[in-house]
Amino acid sequence: MRVFLLLCLLAVGNAKPYQPINIMDFMKNYDIMMADSDDDDDDDDDYDDDENCPAGCRCSPKVVQCSDLGLISVPEKIPEDTIMIDLQNNDITDIKEDDFKGLHKLYGLFLINNKISKIHPRAFRNMNNLKLLYLSYNLLTEIPANLPPNVIELRFHENMISKIQKDAFKGLRKLHVLELGANPLSNSGIELRAFNGLSTLYVGMAEAKLTAVPKDLPTSITELSLDYNKISKVEVEDFIRYKNLQRLGLGFNQIKFVENGSFISTPSIREIHLDNNRLKKVPPGLNSLRYLQVIFLHGNKISSVGINDFCPISHSAKKNLYTAISLYANPVKYWDIQPATFRCVAGRRGLQLGNFRKK
Repeated sequence: MRVFLLLCLLAVGNAKPYQPINIMDFMKNYDIMMADSDDDDDDDDDYDDDENCPAGCRCSPKVVQCSDLGLISVPEKIPEDTIMIDLQNNDITDIKEDDFKGLHKLYGLFLINNKISKIHPRAFRNMNNLKLLYLSYNLLTEIPANLPPNVIELRFHENMISKIQKDAFKGLRKLHVLELGANPLSNSGIELRAFNGLSTLYVGMAEAKLTAVPKDLPTSITELSLDYNKISKVEVEDFIRYKNLQRLGLGFNQIKFVENGSFISTPSIREIHLDNNRLKKVPPGLNSLRYLQVIFLHGNKISSVGINDFCPISHSAKKNLYTAISLYANPVKYWDIQPATFRCVAGRRGLQLGNFRKK
């Protein structure tokens, strides 16, 4: 399951302008996952494309593909043994109560790039096998009610969600991936306990309107994407809850200040992106992060680099070698940096320096 999730993240992890998803790739992974299952259903029964396939759609065993058809509603007569439905790039405006009635075996539902602004509270009832629900690039203004209880991946990238209410994801104890990027979401729009009960591993809130690191996200997160926001500073209290964090994205914000000790609560952190901000110095405390291997600081206003900014002072201290330190596009004179500054970098290719040019 975790391998499958990683493949999903690699495929669509950093969503930008809409690009169609090939759901057959997901089907291949699904087949691998189910190869050793004890499902005795009629897995080899193909349904006839002409008699059982919705008009205009393309069907193969357990997969219904209805993308790019200009549909204004979910098609009728979808076979009940369907596992994946592709409804990308249509003009669907709302999801009605019975649109997916009887589809109890559904595993993946892809509604990306429609015009959906309303989802009936009972639209996902009895969909206990649904694991992937993609609703990115729509017109939703709030998190739909009564989401499928066993969903592991939810994507709401680029909707119009400005508020997340308390218990918005209630009961989703198996959710691992939550993408909320490119929504007009501010810190005040996130109610206390909005993420109550989640054990999510990845939370994406890039391209929003955040001015500070959210304080009430799931404590389980290992990856947090907050790039392209309006965050101006990083404080000690920001990451106290997120002790399992391994990858942090804070690039393209307005960060001028990182308080000493801000990352001490994230001992397992491996990758930090602080590029394209307004930092004037290397953030303190990086040299104490044993597992940190990637730190992006390019595109800031750093004018000097100290000999112990990245590596432990004591030679006996254990530290994983850096595979990437980027400092280019800063006003630091790289020829003034002492060579020993990068004594814990794994080779020359792990270091990126360059001249600074004023625009």
